[in-house]
Amino acid sequence: MDLKKLVGDASVFFSRAVQLTEEKLGTSDKTELDAHYENLVNRTEQTIIWTEKLVQDVDSLITPNPGNRVEDYIMEKIEGQKPRRLNNLECLGSDMIRAGNEVGPGTAYGSTLIKVGAGQQKLGLLEKEFATSATSNFIDPLRRFLENDVRTYVREKKDLENKRLDLGAVKNKLKKAKNASQDSIEREVRLAQGSFDRQAEITKLLMEGILVAHSSHLRHLQDLVAAQAKCYAACHAQMQDLQRELSNASGLYTGTEATGTRPDADNTPLFRLNSEEIDLNSPTSP
Repeated sequence: MDLKKLVGDASVFFSRAVQLTEEKLGTSDKTELDAHYENLVNRTEQTIIWTEKLVQDVDSLITPNPGNRVEDYIMEKIEGQKPRRLNNLECLGSDMIRAGNEVGPGTAYGSTLIKVGAGQQKLGLLEKEFATSATSNFIDPLRRFLENDVRTYVREKKDLENKRLDLGAVKNKLKKAKNASQDSIEREVRLAQGSFDRQAEITKLLMEGILVAHSSHLRHLQDLVAAQAKCYAACHAQMQDLQRELSNASGLYTGTEATGTRPDADNTPLFRLNSEEIDLNSPTSP
């Protein structure tokens, strides 16, 4: 390890810490940035904050279980893909089908459970299609924005803050300098000012680029809405088909389980007394 570099870095760090402390205490002048820069910072920071929040919200929408979200994140980093699992609708559908087979697929309730379970599984597949579309068209692009553009901006903004402190420190050094050393310190001030100005322009350009990204974010938002509309329309159509199927099937059970009549007696009404069925049309009935 270069000892001189280590000592130099420690000296710079100490100088910045002193300058920051004096600024907080009001004993040192603070190098201010122009109003345009501050406006850019405010708009950029709001963009970053809300982009992070929206990515988290949509991720929670498609994967409600926080434990599953953590597992997906880890496995995607390790294996490059998320683990496959049944979603809630698919689990519900699977259990309904199993229950229908156990109750009896030949009964009204059992066969209906099987039909509804199959419908729930189809809804689950549609939900997975939406999750895939939302991830690829909304979450992934915004995450890349946060990992690339925003990370670069944060790094350069931190560098600007360091150069601002360096400039403030050397300005204070010039104020305290004696006439004999003022020339060399003035040169340091000019160099520090130039470095600070260049870094300020770089940071401004990065912030302007982040704000320009709003147009691409708008397209991703429209893609999310389109995916939702497609999913909900398909789900609505699926449930309408299921309702029609159940309505048509309900007539098959009229006169049996649904109404308490006998299928082999021309729907003759029955009356149950002490667990005994009595044919009301029978001449021997009371």
